[in-house]
This record gives sequence, C-alpha cells and structure tokens, in this order.
Amino acid sequence: MVLTKSQIKYLRSLAHNLKPVVRVGQNGLTENVMEEVKNALERHELIKMKISVGEREARDEALQKICVETKSECIQQIGNIAVLFRRNAQKPVISLAK
Repeated sequence: MVLTKSQIKYLRSLAHNLKPVVRVGQNGLTENVMEEVKNALERHELIKMKISVGEREARDEALQKICVETKSECIQQIGNIAVLFRRNAQKPVISLAK
C-alpha cells in the first residue's frame, strides 16, 4: 500500500496520543512478539511500539523485519518508538479519504 504525504501526516497526528501497545525488549523478536504485533495491527490498524533491542542498527533491523513479516508500513520512528500502519481489508478502522 502506497500512502500519500497527506495520509502519512494524518496518521502521524492520530498516533501522537497513542501509548505503545507492543514492546520489544532484551529478548528481541520472538514468535510471541510477532503474533502480538499482528494481532494489534488487525484490531487497531495504527499502533505505536517500543523497540529496546540495543544499538541503532539492531533497532532498525528489528523494525524492518517487523514491517516485512507483518506487511505493514512504518509511519514514523523517533528513537526507540515506532508507529506502524496496516489496513484491515475486512473492517477498516481508520478512514484515509484525505
């Protein structure tokens, strides 16, 4: 899914007040963490997550792997906080008609 700049800006504004629903800690990306990310994206479409796996390269690699495996898009990343979006085809929650 390709998002326009105005859609990304709109999604970032929606994510501003969100709390992280998934946390990736010192154990890294486990199957349970990936399942939790998939379930959260299915329910909410837009989630904020905290990735605390070490240095910047490891964090970026973990985020990239999450995006590929969940087929989601990283809307924003600031430090160890990332915002992901994936459209729910059956029951869309967020309207992107902008």
